[in-house]
Amino acid sequence: MLTGKDWWKKAVFYQIYPRSFMDSNGDGIGDLPGIIEKLDYLNDGTQGSLGIDAIWFSPFFKSPEYDFGYDVSDYCDIDPRFGTLEDFDRLVAEAHRRGIRVMLDLVVNHTSHEHPWFKESRSSRDNPKRDWYIWRDGVGPRRRPPNNWRNNFFGPAWTWDEATQQYYLHSFLPQQPDLNWFNPEVRKAIEGVIRFWLERGADGFRLDVAHIYCKDEQLRSNPPFYRRPKIEERMSPGDRSLMMNLYTIFGLPEFQVKRYNQHHPETHRVLKRFRQILDEYPEKTSIGEILSEDPQVVASYYGNGNDELHMNFYFDFTHCRWKAGAFRRCVERWERLLPPEAWPAYTLSNHDIMRAISRYGGGEDADARARLLAMMLLTLRGTPFIYYGEEIGMKEVRLSRRQLKDPVGKKWYPFYPGRDGCRTPMQWDSGPGAGFTTGEPWLPFGPELERRNVAAQEKDPASLLNFYRKLIWLRKEQPALLEGSYRSVVEGIPDDCYLYLRETEEQRLLVALNFSSRRRNISLPSQLKASRMLISTDPRRAAGELDGLSELGPYEGCLISLNP
Repeated sequence: MLTGKDWWKKAVFYQIYPRSFMDSNGDGIGDLPGIIEKLDYLNDGTQGSLGIDAIWFSPFFKSPEYDFGYDVSDYCDIDPRFGTLEDFDRLVAEAHRRGIRVMLDLVVNHTSHEHPWFKESRSSRDNPKRDWYIWRDGVGPRRRPPNNWRNNFFGPAWTWDEATQQYYLHSFLPQQPDLNWFNPEVRKAIEGVIRFWLERGADGFRLDVAHIYCKDEQLRSNPPFYRRPKIEERMSPGDRSLMMNLYTIFGLPEFQVKRYNQHHPETHRVLKRFRQILDEYPEKTSIGEILSEDPQVVASYYGNGNDELHMNFYFDFTHCRWKAGAFRRCVERWERLLPPEAWPAYTLSNHDIMRAISRYGGGEDADARARLLAMMLLTLRGTPFIYYGEEIGMKEVRLSRRQLKDPVGKKWYPFYPGRDGCRTPMQWDSGPGAGFTTGEPWLPFGPELERRNVAAQEKDPASLLNFYRKLIWLRKEQPALLEGSYRSVVEGIPDDCYLYLRETEEQRLLVALNFSSRRRNISLPSQLKASRMLISTDPRRAAGELDGLSELGPYEGCLISLNP
């Protein structure tokens, strides 16, 4: 197991969506015993396994599952669908025995509407827990919502409660009421939740939508989208009047600048307190899901001297164009903006985003592109997060409305296909149930099941799975990849290639990535003398001594050791 207070900087993380990883009892839903059964696949201490150092688990706490676990009804118990607290304890013990850390999803911007706290809060206006949530009177004789805020799943952020004649705030579904983080009792209760799981062996938390914990206490309405400074400053008075009329007549409430319901200064104080608690326990960490159009705002969540988040996700790769320059600019923006002590975390996919191999397409070249992305993800300065199934090239599944389970997708289909397509069950083999279940899977399996499964790819030395394994285990042996500096190389490099150096005092590595479907000649600066090919995304190019790097094949990536 990686040890030391900064173990997470050297780790490769793997995200598991528990419903979809492994079903142990035939009900078609993945569970904790099923995950335990597959831990050796993730890391058995040998290069025959994937070599994963830590797992981030999407929620498996008690939940009515209106949003599949992101609506928690009991923070300190396991949902029976997934197992028991005893199963969790066994999961921690078995994971730690294999050197795998356990990261939980802390979803505390909101609870389920079935949480006992909200039931009490909703019971009467004078209930002691009324102020644990955000309740307000309607406005005017027609009792309109308190402001114009919209939830993140489309629609108003306020729901009327007939029994107590007030609105409550929800940043997501109406079944996910927002907690009032200005209430000290709420903070104390959540601190108790954090300690509960740390005491049971959890190694840290992923903080769901942490940037929206605290909202404007005056509940001021958000300005419309065209009030963004970069847009408004270019508009004439007539343009502004026209936009206001269009906004009012056609009703575009979703398109607003979220000025007052996210990134409140008080959120930083909440996160500083979380960090203090984590620091009381040895070798614990956190990663935030902080989103903003302003990168400097995101960078501020590391705090002063790194006293808030340990890491934050950067989702740039999830919406980058397939251009070498686009990926390079994304990386260099964070390298430029982050404070020196800050540490980035990158991912290509997760449970809310179309899978990368489908997003970037490529037809027959899809696997070659997937290898190239994997090499980039696993060689940049920062901590890589791999979404389950990415290592075998699982693709997005297109579902009919009848097949959808995601409530957001069902409501807005076909305008929004929902998130089920990236949440389908792990494909362990090509047999009935794909090795995932002996029953009926909760979602159908993906396309190309015959070759996009673990069993088939384990037999093929040139498979995507075996490339991931080789690269992850190679990464563990390279100090420059684990803790080295980053510097891009642009002199003499074709526009459709992305090259960068990872360096320590003892080691210099070059990563060369060709985003083109054609061969590219590479003219390295004279001070960069390649000495050894460590690994290529092209199975036909073997590791070994080099006379120099002069050419990259189509969609080829190479990791190269340079002369000192």
